[in-house]
Amino acid sequence: MAKRKRKSIFVRGTYFDYPSLFLIVFLLLFGLMMVYSISSYKASVAMDDSAYYFKRQLLFGFVGFLVMLGISKLRYQILMTWSKVIMIATVLLLLSVFVLGKASHGSTRWINIGVISFQPSEIAKLSLIIYTAYVCTSKSGMLKTLFGTIRAMIVPVLVVGVIAVENLSTAVVCAVIVVGIWFVATPKPIYMLFVVLIGVAFLFVFIYFFSYRGDRLEAWRDPENSANGYQTMQALYAIGSGGLFGRGLGQSVQKLGYIPEAHNDMIFSVICEELGIVGGAAIIIVFGMMLWRFRFIAEGAPDRFGALMVVGVIAHLGFQVALNIGVVTNLLPNTGVTLPFISYGGSSLSFLLLEMGVVLAVSRQIVPIGKAKEVTG
Repeated sequence: MAKRKRKSIFVRGTYFDYPSLFLIVFLLLFGLMMVYSISSYKASVAMDDSAYYFKRQLLFGFVGFLVMLGISKLRYQILMTWSKVIMIATVLLLLSVFVLGKASHGSTRWINIGVISFQPSEIAKLSLIIYTAYVCTSKSGMLKTLFGTIRAMIVPVLVVGVIAVENLSTAVVCAVIVVGIWFVATPKPIYMLFVVLIGVAFLFVFIYFFSYRGDRLEAWRDPENSANGYQTMQALYAIGSGGLFGRGLGQSVQKLGYIPEAHNDMIFSVICEELGIVGGAAIIIVFGMMLWRFRFIAEGAPDRFGALMVVGVIAHLGFQVALNIGVVTNLLPNTGVTLPFISYGGSSLSFLLLEMGVVLAVSRQIVPIGKAKEVTG
């Protein structure tokens, strides 16, 4: 009997979405430029090196970009085989935070391994994308009933709950990822109402039992008179002072120690100060173009698993961008969520680029129209 030829884990493909790659590179370079512009003052004072944060972001971005290109060449279907192992490893990392975690800003979210610090919740975003897409593909029949849906989605829901204990904002992002994939996959969207109601109930519970989250709501409602509204007010001053076209690149005043975490969570406010409302709107348009390209990839994916993973990335990227900009403009309460690709944060940037690698891997297996005709004809 002839031996079955094993498929390679790499795929050459007949298509590659270069517009998506261009948008990723553009946002990476723009982010590096803004991190240097905004962090140089703080870095020179705190680290005696104006390029300290820039160099760290460049290192993580460069390594992440190379890994992204490597992942883009993989046959992404192998992720379905390893989805359970990936999820188990992620859960162990999330639980280890309660034992080995490092406290920051009142919450224990970080794990230190040598000189590297990272948040397991950032890994959880990608793990939930892979695992939820796997569940909605392999157990699609269970999604036809409410009880079956609960059984199928119990693991992602529990993981989101574990994250919420110390990081509610990231838990909300992860919940949107799970719900986004499930909404596209389920034949019974009415079940969504049931899950959303449960999610809102849990959200109120977490806010009620953790007083600092209630303080953020108070600062959101009345930032001028709230003791916790300083950061929000300074961000709004930055946006307002930038006007239509901005003060000019590198000319921000608010970054000179006035806005806490200016190069991190609040980076969009300084972008508006230096490049104006026009510059801020241009970045939003670029993100919109990226989401549109990803939708094209999802629609052209050769199988359900690949399409649902890209849907998860769309849900993650779109919601996190909207959440960050909503916080900076005080449309939403302060959450501490970064602006993808642009905010400073080596580990978050690296894991985000892993997601981009998965999207590009799916794009490699899209069959162009001309090739499809050759195959079928």
